[in-house]
Amino acid sequence: MKQLYLIFLFLALTLHSQNTVGTITNDTNAFNGLTLFSPNNSTETYLINNCGEVVNQWTSTYTPAASVYLLNNGNLLRTGKIYNSEITFGGVGGKIELFDWENNLLWDYNYSTDLVSQHHDIYPLPNGNILILAVTTIPIFDAIEEGRDATNISEGKLFNEQILELQPIGTNQANIVWEWNIKDHLIQDFDATKNNYGSVANNPQRLDINFLNNNNPVANWLHINSMQYNENLDQIILSSRKLSEVYIIDHSTSTAEAASSQGGIYGKGGDFLYRWGNPVAYDHETSTYATLDSQHFPHWIPNGLTDAGKIMIFNNGNSSAISSLAIINPETTGQGIYAYDELNGFSPSAIEWTYEADTPTDFFSAILSSGQRLPNGNTLICDGDSGYFFEIDSNKNTVWEYVNPDTSTGVLNQGDSPALNFVFRAHKFPLDYPAFNGRDLTPRVPIEGNPDLSNCTVLSTTEYVVTPVEIKLYPNPVVNDLFLGLRKRYS
Repeated sequence: MKQLYLIFLFLALTLHSQNTVGTITNDTNAFNGLTLFSPNNSTETYLINNCGEVVNQWTSTYTPAASVYLLNNGNLLRTGKIYNSEITFGGVGGKIELFDWENNLLWDYNYSTDLVSQHHDIYPLPNGNILILAVTTIPIFDAIEEGRDATNISEGKLFNEQILELQPIGTNQANIVWEWNIKDHLIQDFDATKNNYGSVANNPQRLDINFLNNNNPVANWLHINSMQYNENLDQIILSSRKLSEVYIIDHSTSTAEAASSQGGIYGKGGDFLYRWGNPVAYDHETSTYATLDSQHFPHWIPNGLTDAGKIMIFNNGNSSAISSLAIINPETTGQGIYAYDELNGFSPSAIEWTYEADTPTDFFSAILSSGQRLPNGNTLICDGDSGYFFEIDSNKNTVWEYVNPDTSTGVLNQGDSPALNFVFRAHKFPLDYPAFNGRDLTPRVPIEGNPDLSNCTVLSTTEYVVTPVEIKLYPNPVVNDLFLGLRKRYS
C-alpha cells in the first residue's frame, strides 16, 4: 500500500492541466522557486509559487515602467508610469518606488519633466544606490551641431540616453552621485564642419549619430530598453532595440571621466568598452559575425550558475517573426577587456547557445521579454507580449508553464482566453533567497478567478523525503474508510 501511494504522489507531480491561465504545467523537473512579475497594465506586483498561488503581493497607484526588483532584504524596488505629454514612447515611466515586504511605501522619486524622463529600467546597486535609465531632450539645432543629418530629424528633437546613479535621501529625495550620457560619445562622418566628425569604422567605441538601422528618423532613435550591472567588473550593459546592439560601459569612472574618453578602471572613460549585435552600425558591413534583432534584457549570468559570466540575451527577432534566447561569450584579453577584430568587429563570431521552438514560428514576442538561468541548470523564459512564462530543462524540454491572468481589461477567470496580458520580465527566486528569511510564505489563492489546482502540487521529490515511519494509515482496524497521513520533512 505504501508503494502504491508513493507512486501516485510522484505521478501527480507530472500531470499537465487544461488551464488557460495561471499554471499550465508543473513538472517534477521544474525548479521549485518563487516567481516575481508585474503585469504591464496592472498596478499589482506578484510573487507566486509554481502552482500560481500568490505568496506576496504589492500594490501601487502606478502601472510599471517597466522593471521591478525584489531586494535581498525583502523590499520591492519598482518603476512607475507618470503621464508625460512630451515623451511618449513605450516604456516611459518617470517614477521610482520602494516598498517594504508588507507593501508600505518607504521612498519614491520622480524624474519626469517635459525634457527628461526615466524609462524602462532601473538597477539596485550593492551600495544601496540605484541606477536609473532615462532620456533627455536634445533640441533640433543642438542635434545638428552634434552632426545629425537634419533630414533625419522628424520631431524637432532627438533623445539622448542617460544613466544616473541616485543615492536615496529621506522619503522622496535623492542625490545624483554619478552620470553618463550617450551624447558625449558620438561619431559622425556626415559633416566635417560639425562636432564629432571622424571615421565611424575607426571609432567603434563611439556611436554613429546618423545610423538608423532602417528605422524611421524619430526622436527615440535608440530606444534603450535594458540596463544591467556587473559588480565584479564594475560594468553596465545596455540594449538598444532600435539599433539591434548591446553596449558595455565602465561604471568605475567619475562623472567627468564618464563624459570623456579617458579614466576609469579600463582607461576609456565613458566610451563603449564593447558592443555586439549589429556590426553595420559601426561600418563593418563585411562582418560575418552573428547579429541581433530588436533584443531585450542582455545580462551577465550570475556566478554559481551554468554558463556564469557569459551574456544571455532575449533576441526578439522582429524581422523574421521568430524569437530566440541566446548566450554569447565575448573573447577577452584580460578581465573586462574585450577583444576587437578590425575586419569583423567585437567577438564572438557566433552565438554559443540558443533556444528556439521546435517549430520556430511558434515562439515569437515582438516586444518585452527576458530569459534567466536557474540554479538547477534550467532556464526561465518570459514571452512578454503573451504574458507567458515557461521553463526549459538542460535538454530544452518544457517543464513549467504559466500564463499571466492580470490583463488591461481586468483579471481573467480560469477558462478565459488570455489577451492584453503583457509582462516586461519574469524572475524566479530560490526558496533560500535572503528576502524570504523569516517571512510568511504561506500560499494564498492564485490570481485568476475560479482557479483549478487539481493537477498541481508544490511537493517535489527533491524537496521532501518520505520515509516509511512518516506514513500513517488509520483507523486500524479499518471500518469504512482508510486514511493516509504524511508528515513532510525537509531534506
